[in-house]
Amino acid sequence: MSEQPPVGVKSRSRKPLTAACVVATALPDRETSLNPSLGSTEAPTILPANTPSPIKISETTIHRLTDVFKMLADSNRLKIVLALGQQGRMHVTALCAMLGQSQPAVSHHLTLMRMVGLVGYDRVGKNNYYFLASDHIRDLLEQFFADSGNGHKAIQFEDFALAFRRK
Repeated sequence: MSEQPPVGVKSRSRKPLTAACVVATALPDRETSLNPSLGSTEAPTILPANTPSPIKISETTIHRLTDVFKMLADSNRLKIVLALGQQGRMHVTALCAMLGQSQPAVSHHLTLMRMVGLVGYDRVGKNNYYFLASDHIRDLLEQFFADSGNGHKAIQFEDFALAFRRK
């Protein structure tokens, strides 16, 4: 019986690919990544597929955060978010002028961000005024830090901490 390739790898057979395990690996240290001849001495850790994830954050929260971060990964959308954060509510034409982009492009970005709850809008007559949906983002980050389970609403990195605190 032949082994099937890992999930995501194309197979020449018509059999469906299934996940048999989850592989967790540590990132190589800087010296190893700069000098491949040093090699890595650590073997990847293989966990059975039915092992519960050590990540304490719910899948829903992870999915919602991923949607927000995908929106922020585009430089034009990030500029729109920064403009709305600095200026407050803005009309599309003001955003277009500030960013040097066309109205259809800015409207498209705003629609995508509105779909994931990153921005909201108020309609005044025929005009839409956009703003950051801080309630949604606040609730999402609050859930993320609450789920992380350390009780401090903070994530500790090697030389700094990222914390959540309401005003």
